[in-house]
Amino acid sequence: MTFLYDIGIRSYNLAIRLAAPFNEKAALLSKGRKESWKKIQEIERKPGRLVWFHAASLGEFEQGRPVMEALKAAVPDTRILLTFFSPSGYEVRKNYPGADYIFYLPGDTKSNAIRMIEKFRPDAAVFIKYEFWYHYLHELQIRKIPAYLISAIFRPEQPFFQKWGRLHRQMLSCFQKLFVQDEQSVRLLASIGISKAQLTGDTRFDRVKQIASSARQIDKVEQFCHGQAAVVCGSTWPPDEEILLEYINRHAGNYKWILVPHEIGESHIKTILEKCRKKIVRYSSEESHLADYDVLVIDRIGFLSSVYRYGRISYIGGGFGVGIHNTLEAAVYGIPVIFGPKYQKFNEAVSLIREGGGFSISNSRELSELLDSLIQHPSIAEAAGQKAAAYVNAQLGATRIICEELETRLSTPD
Repeated sequence: MTFLYDIGIRSYNLAIRLAAPFNEKAALLSKGRKESWKKIQEIERKPGRLVWFHAASLGEFEQGRPVMEALKAAVPDTRILLTFFSPSGYEVRKNYPGADYIFYLPGDTKSNAIRMIEKFRPDAAVFIKYEFWYHYLHELQIRKIPAYLISAIFRPEQPFFQKWGRLHRQMLSCFQKLFVQDEQSVRLLASIGISKAQLTGDTRFDRVKQIASSARQIDKVEQFCHGQAAVVCGSTWPPDEEILLEYINRHAGNYKWILVPHEIGESHIKTILEKCRKKIVRYSSEESHLADYDVLVIDRIGFLSSVYRYGRISYIGGGFGVGIHNTLEAAVYGIPVIFGPKYQKFNEAVSLIREGGGFSISNSRELSELLDSLIQHPSIAEAAGQKAAAYVNAQLGATRIICEELETRLSTPD
């Protein structure tokens, strides 16, 4: 099985190099890995405790971030090594001040794992949610360096639970402890003999609470809303925007609309402006009388988590594509959350629906009926928002539990 795994890894690495001239993401990954080895070779690992955190991409980084920051606060002299698999994580967070060393993770070969681990000699390793790399985990186990999996979630269709998934089950046995999001994950792991799972929930709840508590005031958004209620539509894609604009164009009313597209390329923004028949303005505009407009398009990145604070209702995009974006960023503000039909793989979305704080729609008719209900009956929207906030608040605390485990490890003499 290891032989086949190695062939797969080497084939993947070769495919990245071959695709690099034609694909921007592959080019960034190929170049980034090469540069990482150069940087790693130049580093002298300083004395003291070091914890290695590995995230696939930006979303997983956000799940690990509260743990890194809590650990640094509790044990300030701890050094953090942060690695990424994907360019979409590394390129955004390569200057993150909370980590001492930040690199792409070299490909999962035995020689790379040995070089990396011998170079940094971590006292503990934290893999976030979905990252399983056999050679790195195996080398950590050989050296008796505890590895932890955090904010993990497991489903029956994953390789671990298949007859042919022996190597994947071996990876799970390399972890000192697995901190999982739900009870089903605990049961699934127990069914294959993994008893080191602990139900702690998802660290993203702690992260969104942290973000909400320090949400910034956005003057232009306040000027636009001018005291009126708003619907905030975050991380939208064209299929979302199509049904949203259909509703906006047909309805007058006292609600303002804030659209925050996932893609903010100029051609896409212009398409939204052209399709909207209400008074619409883009955030980057120099327009001084923003309160006169009905729709505001945020054509800048980095605003969304703070924009939700201005909403009475939220719509989360992505549910007509590969899957919805972060619903918790909106729910933490105590507003109802609406999203498309592809939400089943997102535990928090399923839970929000169950608790009455979230709603899924499959087409424009369903969206129209739901929005009519929430807008025309503010008490219904308010009650749903309270349920959304209560759900988020009930899930807090995973970061503290994980951090306590790591603190115990760091205080234990070698």
